[in-house]
Amino acid sequence: MSFIDQLKVTSQYLFPQHAVSIAAGKLAESRVTWFKNWFIQKFAEAYQIDMSIAVQPELTEYDCFNDFFTRAIRLETRPIDQDENSFCSPVDGAMSQFGKIENGRIIQAKKHHYSALEILGGDQEKADVFNNGEFCTIYLAPKDYHRIHMPCEGKLTSMSHIPGKLFSVNPLTANNVPNLFARNERVVAYFDTAFGKMALVSVGATIVGSVETVWAGTVTPPTRKEVRHWHYQGEEQITLAKGEEMGRFKLGSTVVLLMENQNWEWAESIKLGGDVILGQKLVTKG
Repeated sequence: MSFIDQLKVTSQYLFPQHAVSIAAGKLAESRVTWFKNWFIQKFAEAYQIDMSIAVQPELTEYDCFNDFFTRAIRLETRPIDQDENSFCSPVDGAMSQFGKIENGRIIQAKKHHYSALEILGGDQEKADVFNNGEFCTIYLAPKDYHRIHMPCEGKLTSMSHIPGKLFSVNPLTANNVPNLFARNERVVAYFDTAFGKMALVSVGATIVGSVETVWAGTVTPPTRKEVRHWHYQGEEQITLAKGEEMGRFKLGSTVVLLMENQNWEWAESIKLGGDVILGQKLVTKG
């Protein structure tokens, strides 16, 4: 690792992660016309945002930066895989890692692993469900669409908010910060599916001001010191269809998907480090 990269990684430990993220969140919610228009325009130019797929392509029509960042896209631009025996990608992003959960361990990057137990907040019963199952980690860059959709039809059973750090989750830190995704603040949603249990983990990061779900609204902020759990029964136990929106990030981060063992076969199109898009087939039941 170069000196500059080492400096970037080291600075992550010294950075006032939560304070800066709170301040950035306030700026992203600003509705001062000249400021929000300038901010959105500069961001769109810097990251070459493709507004042709957005429901609202005019940058000045967004009330604040967060509305722009979580913009809706035209559904026809992201067709959902219709194979009833498959999971599709829940987001647009880059496939950081994917594969089998062996002995409860998940690959973060070369020479770095973490456990299902850790990322799920220490719940051994839930972690055991995913042993010998499959996982994938998808990194959402600033240019990407930042709503999260269902990889298959699922019935919501529970959710956990697990406080933690807010390290950056870009490839540099993923390769050099041990247990990155199990250290950062995250929201875990659990679903029952036709293929067994599924966990969808929304991992926070530096300047990620908020994680939301369609059933609970804003889960964080505010952040707290203790882990929080919600259990859903009766009318609260909603069912979401494959491809239906389930949540969103305000500013980008990472999604980790855990699937119970069904002898899954990964699609040939899925490559390590390659781009994936919402609705693209990930795995097929063996």
